[in-house]
Amino acid sequence: MGIYLNSMSPYTLYKSEVNSPYFVDKSQMLKELIPLAEVGNRHVCVTRPRRFGKTVMANMIGAFFGKDVDTGDVFDSLKIAQFSDYKNHLNQYNTIYIDFSVVDDECTSYKEYIDTIKETLKIDLEQKYPEITFRRGSSVREDLQRIFAGRNERFVFVFDEWDSVFHMPFITEKDKQSYLLFLKGLLKDKPYVALAYMTGILPIAKYSSGSELNMFVEYTMASEFKFGNAFGFSDAEVDMLYNRYCKIREERNEVINISREGLREWYDGYFTKDGERMYNPRSVVMALENNNLSSYWTSSGPYDEIFYYVRHNIADVRNDLAVMITGEGVKAKIQEYAATSMNLTTRDEILSAMVVYGFLSYYNGKVYIPNKELMDKFDEMIQKEASLGYVYRLAKESERMLEATLYGDTETMETILSYVHNTETPILSYNNEIELSAIVNLAYLAARDRYRVEREDKSGKGYVDFIFYPVDKTDTCIILELKVNHTPEEAIQQIKDKEYILRFLGKLGEEPKYTGEILGVGISYNKETKVHKCKIEILRNRI
Repeated sequence: MGIYLNSMSPYTLYKSEVNSPYFVDKSQMLKELIPLAEVGNRHVCVTRPRRFGKTVMANMIGAFFGKDVDTGDVFDSLKIAQFSDYKNHLNQYNTIYIDFSVVDDECTSYKEYIDTIKETLKIDLEQKYPEITFRRGSSVREDLQRIFAGRNERFVFVFDEWDSVFHMPFITEKDKQSYLLFLKGLLKDKPYVALAYMTGILPIAKYSSGSELNMFVEYTMASEFKFGNAFGFSDAEVDMLYNRYCKIREERNEVINISREGLREWYDGYFTKDGERMYNPRSVVMALENNNLSSYWTSSGPYDEIFYYVRHNIADVRNDLAVMITGEGVKAKIQEYAATSMNLTTRDEILSAMVVYGFLSYYNGKVYIPNKELMDKFDEMIQKEASLGYVYRLAKESERMLEATLYGDTETMETILSYVHNTETPILSYNNEIELSAIVNLAYLAARDRYRVEREDKSGKGYVDFIFYPVDKTDTCIILELKVNHTPEEAIQQIKDKEYILRFLGKLGEEPKYTGEILGVGISYNKETKVHKCKIEILRNRI
């Protein structure tokens, strides 16, 4: 075994995952890959957002196919072991596993980077096949062809994070083309290739507009059904993990800090091509291991990682942000993204890039901010970037808006809402209540530090526009109803008629879940006068 050829690394790393208390068995993905390896000369590229399990699955594939290491102790207990042809393929292929994101800290050029990879692989091949005469100064491709000619052996190639090289600071445009040609020469139409499996973030066409890597079939989360369930966690899988978490904490006599609903609120919100909801797997596991709901997805990068995309076309995208902050989706054509240039300037390019990187989710033609984990980062951005205009100004006023609401200061509330509308023309022609709700949601952005804000929540006999569940159940509760071309009094009356207050009271005979004061808040906008009006009424005093 070597560094890249039949390495111990994939087995060791995957075994650690299997032994984790929060492991989810996705080994049935191998049933899709085994027939491809049997046929030979097959090429698969799976692109997913960061931290969506790409490396775990790459390690699984490398550990399963690779020779020289008996990995039955791991796979015999997994779902793939039930496959009738399981034993005929376990550890039966010489496997070359390379993580292209690994680079020496002193590396300063592409030549140095790629030469290290080539030389390491050549050493592995020479040690594995001492009987083969390799030409001095030969390429890796030539060495593999000599092995195939002499031994009739095929290889499985597993390349993790194949596109990371494009983000290395020393890489030039010429280097990128050289790298693509290296992969083409190594893998395209080669008899020694049984299967080439690559992972990355962006589609191949993002980097290659020609034919260098057109032998690969690409599988993205938004455009392909195949492998959809192999990455990310489904609702059923998170149910299983949550039950396991509760059992572990109970056995240790530890406090259970996480609710099942909390996992859904923080980490759900992605979709497979067939519409199945998916959770960010790394974040779910980190939360359960740490017994704490927090932002693990973006912990390695600040909010400006999101702003990097938005800044190229703030005028168009900020309106979309205003809508998405409310929980609504906006239409986008992300399928066209693979053929776009490296410079993201159009609205669809920007939104598409954010989907590919996982900052937004995509379903049924629309993009969304998927969950609280990402919503918090968007909130942070819009409160810091003055270039976002009315979106920024409303967010900055949101703390004052909340305080005015809690103290019944409707004059200040009306002033804040009218300020933006009178100083510029935003989205917000207010053609419907969705647009008004976008403004209101921004105006109450600071409330999210203190409340879980739900939109269109089913309460009593109908749906309420916004309901503010306080984190501290003794804090003031808020029910907010919006009206266009109606009065705030009518909004308050609807809150009463529909019995929205029941959301805070709990089931009949139970103690109320929330004991603080309950406020009904009506906000209206008159299209003719362009005036906002607000009314606040105490629906229940503090218990």
